[in-house]
Amino acid sequence: MQDLRPETLRQALTLAGVPDTSVIGSIGKSVSLRHALAGTGLGQARERLNGRSVLVATSSQLEAALALIDLDGFARRLVLLPPDIKAEALPSIIRDAEVDAIVCSDSTAYAELGVKQIHRCDLNFEGATPGQHPVRVTEWLMLTSGTAGDPKLTIHTLAGLAGAISSHDPLAARPVWATFYDIRRYGGLQIFLRAMFSGSTLVLSQADEPVADHLARLRDTGVTHVSGTPTHWRRVLMSATSADFRPSYIRLSGEIADQAILDALKSAFPAASIGHAYASTEAGVGFDVTDGAEGFPESYLDSPRNGVELRIVDGSLRIRSSRMASGYAGRPGLELIGAGGFVDTGDMIEVTAGRCRFAGRRGGIINVGGLKVHPEEIESVINGHAAVRQSRVKPRKSPILGSVVVADVVLNGHADNLDVLKQDILAHCRRTLPNHKIPALLNVVQSIEMSPGGKVSRQYA
Repeated sequence: MQDLRPETLRQALTLAGVPDTSVIGSIGKSVSLRHALAGTGLGQARERLNGRSVLVATSSQLEAALALIDLDGFARRLVLLPPDIKAEALPSIIRDAEVDAIVCSDSTAYAELGVKQIHRCDLNFEGATPGQHPVRVTEWLMLTSGTAGDPKLTIHTLAGLAGAISSHDPLAARPVWATFYDIRRYGGLQIFLRAMFSGSTLVLSQADEPVADHLARLRDTGVTHVSGTPTHWRRVLMSATSADFRPSYIRLSGEIADQAILDALKSAFPAASIGHAYASTEAGVGFDVTDGAEGFPESYLDSPRNGVELRIVDGSLRIRSSRMASGYAGRPGLELIGAGGFVDTGDMIEVTAGRCRFAGRRGGIINVGGLKVHPEEIESVINGHAAVRQSRVKPRKSPILGSVVVADVVLNGHADNLDVLKQDILAHCRRTLPNHKIPALLNVVQSIEMSPGGKVSRQYA
């Protein structure tokens, strides 16, 4: 199989030999990849975007996908704007990314930002065809998740973003991809690129679509490969529609994949290849784990794997590879790459019995009487109880200890006696955790809030 590294998305689609049946689809709308390759959703306006720093601010993922295909290798920069970004953050994004053009669904929404070129992207493909132009290396700018204050923009190239994507075997069946992510976030963009590089169909998510409806749509379109966070997958398992959905490939990323969710997915989808991947907007794609166990083997630290080097320094995972972002746009004083060329991910690792397990985020620690508590560590234990589908651990102020641990729990089903069940969950925690990590209060709730990126929300009231 030839190893092909296309310079642009259009080249990737051309080399993939896109069949007539391959499409990018959303609710009630789809565009064939052949159509996307042959036409342009920007019409005559595309010529004016040559060499520009373009903010892709469309309301739909489908329109964003078309803009990316149109403009990669043509624009100087592509700035991907997720739909959940607040309007007050736009001036800093425009400043840092040196935005001088906007592609959007509604030009009136951006008229007051001082950007002269504002163009509408649509699905009609009227006007100009792409034509031939010198290929440039377009920078792809992506917003980091979970930032406080003005958002930061990481700088990538298509080569770096696609560094973990294997060449498609032309003799192999083309997968039908889907992702619960938005393609304007790093996790979703990875799936979009995988679909484009293999000339495969991609079924897009929609934020307000009920889980049951989404799963029915994936089933009806023959989706084989699906990616999402553990929180996404827990919601799948809580839906009755999951019984009719039979993907052959399941991947988890974006959060800690604990043993409970991996085991639950294996039970629900016994024929599927199930794995969890590590990636971040700053560090790029790190590695994939398919052995059915949480964490990753300590042997991954011994030598580079697939061009990625891993280290643990002061308990934090650090990564070096060609897939990393090169820096933050508009922030010359803010370093992304640290000593030795490694990115400090901020994900804390504990090594036991030859296995590296994720303990939690460095910035998410709860201080209980001077002792450090990672919420994710306690959640992993609670999620291991047979009656629990999902949990969220959070701090509650204490006049004596500073904070105590509180847990919200979603059950697998109905409980006849909640008080007895709560005590049993706490007893389960006591068998594994020290006293300061035992929840002082346990609440049974119907659902746990999810962030726009598909993770457990850590925004506490």
